[in-house]
Amino acid sequence: MTDGHDFADRRSPSRRRALAVVGAGAVGALAGCLGGGDTSLPESGDPELLADVRSFPNQGTEHVQRGTDVDYSTRPPTSGPHYGGVVEAGFYEEPQPLGDVVHTLEHGAVVAYYAPEALTEKARSSLRSWANAHTGTWQSFVAMPYPYEQPETPYALTAWRHLLGMNEYDADVVRAFTAEYLGRGPENPVR
Repeated sequence: MTDGHDFADRRSPSRRRALAVVGAGAVGALAGCLGGGDTSLPESGDPELLADVRSFPNQGTEHVQRGTDVDYSTRPPTSGPHYGGVVEAGFYEEPQPLGDVVHTLEHGAVVAYYAPEALTEKARSSLRSWANAHTGTWQSFVAMPYPYEQPETPYALTAWRHLLGMNEYDADVVRAFTAEYLGRGPENPVR
């Protein structure tokens, strides 16, 4: 019999927190079973998995008018002049404007590129999980197809000034790269 109050309201605050943690763990376990994997992050990435990350000089943070043609020094871009807009966290089937993508990197995002013909269902599910788990303005995850033909590798991970190509999708490498760089953009580092 109830007295008009929700049963959960009568639990102690510590009991409610414990149930929330258990519930979050169950959601994470379910995502793992569905192929999404663990999207939690350690403080930094595994150096062995990041041994092939290439780092580049900062090509600038200047905002330019939308539609301005920018010749980026890396492919895909890792810094440089960019538009004032950003790309929201998410998994995209179409390339997004590089001027907005670079601004998103400046905000601390990780952007994963994929060649559509190489994208496996497991990779798609994993990338969607990352994009759904990391949505903050200053630490978002974006996955999108390359905006050009003949990429150097089937998959690439980018962050401000950093690039890592992958010949096949590796969720452990994605986790290490994201742990190392997510939220650490120059505009407002939050990690």
